[in-house]
Amino acid sequence: MRLAYGGFASLYLLLCLIAVHREPPQLVVVLCATGANAAALAPSRWRSHAAAGAAALSIAGTVYLGLAADLRHSNPAELAEVGGLLIVIARTVWKDPRDRLVPLAVVLGAVVLTVPLRWSPVAALVFTAPLGITVAVALGVGLYLRAVDARRSRSLAAARRDERLELARDLHDFVAHHVTGIVVQAQAARFTAQSGAAQSPDQLDTMFAGIEKAGTEALTSMRQMVGLLRDAQHTGAADGEAFGTAPGAAGGPAGTAATRPVGDLSRLHDLVAGFTDPPATLALAPDLGALPPEVAASVHRVVQESLTNIRKHAADAASVRVAVARAAGGSVEVSVRDDGQGRGRRLPSSGFGLAGLTERVDALGGRLHAGPRPEGGWEVVAHLPATAEGRAK
Repeated sequence: MRLAYGGFASLYLLLCLIAVHREPPQLVVVLCATGANAAALAPSRWRSHAAAGAAALSIAGTVYLGLAADLRHSNPAELAEVGGLLIVIARTVWKDPRDRLVPLAVVLGAVVLTVPLRWSPVAALVFTAPLGITVAVALGVGLYLRAVDARRSRSLAAARRDERLELARDLHDFVAHHVTGIVVQAQAARFTAQSGAAQSPDQLDTMFAGIEKAGTEALTSMRQMVGLLRDAQHTGAADGEAFGTAPGAAGGPAGTAATRPVGDLSRLHDLVAGFTDPPATLALAPDLGALPPEVAASVHRVVQESLTNIRKHAADAASVRVAVARAAGGSVEVSVRDDGQGRGRRLPSSGFGLAGLTERVDALGGRLHAGPRPEGGWEVVAHLPATAEGRAK
């Protein structure tokens, strides 16, 4: 769009330059119009400076043409100048930081309203009201686009926060499991010592090795959980009640939090078996072995979100293949592939499911790819490290 607009504006200004009389005042009008349109096309990093430069050039042209020159003939380049300045106003209101937004918008609006002064005070009285309406429209467009971006940013942040809290809860269950194991093994060691039963060095080494392993894994998961919750600690009261206060929920009358099973790949069978439109198949590699609970829970979450997206956006798919296997380096690869072309029903979607998945996978030190397949259809592929060292990176 920027390239098309730039080409059209350049052609229009060139025609204006050819059509008008080659008098200095007419050339000044074309120069001001060129500056306004150049500011409208300026890259984002130069947007504020270009807007200020266009405003300064236009007001200087107005002062020169109103006081020191006489426009004997009309110049269509003024339409291009006003149009370019209106685009600059909309971009400024849309993208600029708040500390620069109001001053620049006021200056640019004033510049547009003073353009008729180049002709006469009477022309200013006649054209100020219509130009004021166009300035108001440009301001409204910029504010609307700014509001849309702000709403999307809040929704994206909320999706990421919810995914972090979900993963943190899974990690809490995992840490609680290992801490319980540490306590049980420590109690067994104390009981053995108090009973006077002799323990061989190998038995003691095995017992303490189990305690050390459970403690190391618990600390790794706890470190991840703290990192995830750091960005979600200022969530406010409403978000703090996200899990409710029903009996059995956290803070409810029962006084205990409801727990969910984590680290159980067998749940994938039920999840895939219940997906029949289109039919889905599951392939679990025999060499998967025991996966860390947070990794297995993330595998389940990737498959769940991918199947949901297929149901929403690929109703024409004939088959869906879900696979979980070992990849290079000992990581786990989970893939969900379909052969749909995106035709058929398209149910409403928030658009933040993949953002949440990316947040979860990145937190575990993995990577996520989602996109079209060369042979047609769509795929979601996640690589998750299955070792404590890989997840801690």
